[in-house]
Amino acid sequence: MEGLREHGFARYGAAQLGVSASSASRDLARIREVFAALPPDPYAPGTNRFRRYSHAVYLPWKDELSWIPGTPHPVHGTVTDFSQGEDDPEYSRKRRVLPDIPEALRGNALLLRLLRWDIEQVLSLKKLANRPLWAGVHLIRLGVDRPGQDAVSTPNCLHQDGGSAGTFTFAHLITRTNVTGGQNVIATPGSAGLQPDDPWADIHAAFTLTDALDGYAVHDHRVSHYVGPVRAGSEPGPGERSILIVGLAPYVPQL
Repeated sequence: MEGLREHGFARYGAAQLGVSASSASRDLARIREVFAALPPDPYAPGTNRFRRYSHAVYLPWKDELSWIPGTPHPVHGTVTDFSQGEDDPEYSRKRRVLPDIPEALRGNALLLRLLRWDIEQVLSLKKLANRPLWAGVHLIRLGVDRPGQDAVSTPNCLHQDGGSAGTFTFAHLITRTNVTGGQNVIATPGSAGLQPDDPWADIHAAFTLTDALDGYAVHDHRVSHYVGPVRAGSEPGPGERSILIVGLAPYVPQL
């Protein structure tokens, strides 16, 4: 992916993924069912943000992707530790746990295809044949029920995810229905902490994902990024923007 190599970010759609939404309609429908039932973000009440999160590890020498079991939890069944690093201005150094991705979804063929495509891009950029690759898999839905409501992502500013120089983030749109807003912005690392309309923000690109499986990738330490709030559209009924976020980085031994 030349844009990711040269500029630190790139956009793509279903054609680049080698997947058509029509041929994967059954698997996409199942993914959307899980998104529709996501629990509210326990750390941001009132933001109309819903999420699940799990870890996986990929072993390049065996071409093996394995989900890491979560920790038992009395409400959510199992949960996984989630940290966005010290660069998160809202939750710096704060330990959080999020409800796991359901076991039944972990074998979804489309979900696995997206994960493996993301991994392929990172392996083509980094010499990681002898190192495990760590994956953080995040399901996020911004949902609004009525006019006047906002649904807000986090952090609500240009930011970096706080990983190593080998950290990459991939985003795949699952659903965008009856909403406005949700614009993505890519900027310089020095713009982190600013709003996109701040005169000091140095913007590379601004765009809105509209079609199923539209997406973008960022090399975390080379850019900052942001997604704007979504608001109810003009049609009656609720609206939502659901997206799959995959963070990938070389596994770092702790000993």
